[in-house]
Amino acid sequence: MEDGDRPAAQPPASRRALTPRALAERAKSLALETGFDLAGVSRAEAPRELAFFAEWVARGYAGTMAYLSSQAQRRGDLRVAFPWARSVLSVALQYDTPHPYSTEAPRDRGWVARYAWGDDYHDVMKARLDTVMARLTQEIGPFRARAYVDTGPIAERAYAASAGIGAWGKNTCLLHPEQGSWFFLGEAVTDLDLEPDTPRPDMCGSCTACLDACPTGAFPAPYVLDATRCISYLTIEVKGGIPEAQRQGIGRHVFGCDICQDVCPWNRRRRRGGEEAFEPRPGLVAPDLAELASLDAAAFSERFRRSPVKRARRRGLLRNVAVALGNSGDPNLRPLLEHLARDEDPVVQEHALWALQRLLG
Repeated sequence: MEDGDRPAAQPPASRRALTPRALAERAKSLALETGFDLAGVSRAEAPRELAFFAEWVARGYAGTMAYLSSQAQRRGDLRVAFPWARSVLSVALQYDTPHPYSTEAPRDRGWVARYAWGDDYHDVMKARLDTVMARLTQEIGPFRARAYVDTGPIAERAYAASAGIGAWGKNTCLLHPEQGSWFFLGEAVTDLDLEPDTPRPDMCGSCTACLDACPTGAFPAPYVLDATRCISYLTIEVKGGIPEAQRQGIGRHVFGCDICQDVCPWNRRRRRGGEEAFEPRPGLVAPDLAELASLDAAAFSERFRRSPVKRARRRGLLRNVAVALGNSGDPNLRPLLEHLARDEDPVVQEHALWALQRLLG
């Protein structure tokens, strides 16, 4: 694989003899051999769904996520960032493990989104994508490519859907008949001419389980997410104070939310499970709110090293814990909130005071 900003060398004769179909099949085979559960190919041209991206941002649905709103043009068509791109190899890796869903867990505990239970998926996925590209380079010679896992200026779900990885769900996740929606996505943008796969047909039909179950009404229409009303956005992306009007809807969630996936019938039928890297670390399945409330800076760093939860930082996690305690309705939890109200972080303090008032009210 060559650096994406340097011209690729003249391809060797052995590659020129390969058809786009043969190249695509070999790339996908290498991805599966390297440990991915799904692999597919799309053209680099923007999928039709991305025609709505600029309007989605204009409606304010991206909220404070400047990495989306400030890059609407780049994310609306990856060829803006990679004018040399011809194809995209999309990959998926299952992360669901055999533990209760949030809809089944004890109600007096907190909730951390399933994807964040184990090791940081960025590290796991990126290492494998790099291996795929390296092996392909060994076989066919140098080519341009850039590999990303939730980090590049790419609307990865749109390209993955175009590659047949999954069909769009009404909750905007991708659905696969065997994998459900519990999978991570990654992609390699390349100048190779790879034969594209066919998108999957709709899998939702008349089902509205995800739309009906969302406690914050984050779906203004099927297949449309207003991120500013999504619990995952409120507990992870919002870095300061959570708007008071939206705190009650967060319930007991302290990092992300799984509800719209928990209720999806396809996830009840899925036939595959995640690997050991995504098995939950101790105490992350329905975590003890009291234990989380006691974390100081050193304990937080140690507890969540190489974990997706570190993205919220201590401030965000304890802020969310305070909201969850306030939503519990349990007056016996007041001492925990009084402790958080004395925290050195003013955001944690304010949310703890709000939660105390909620318990008293």
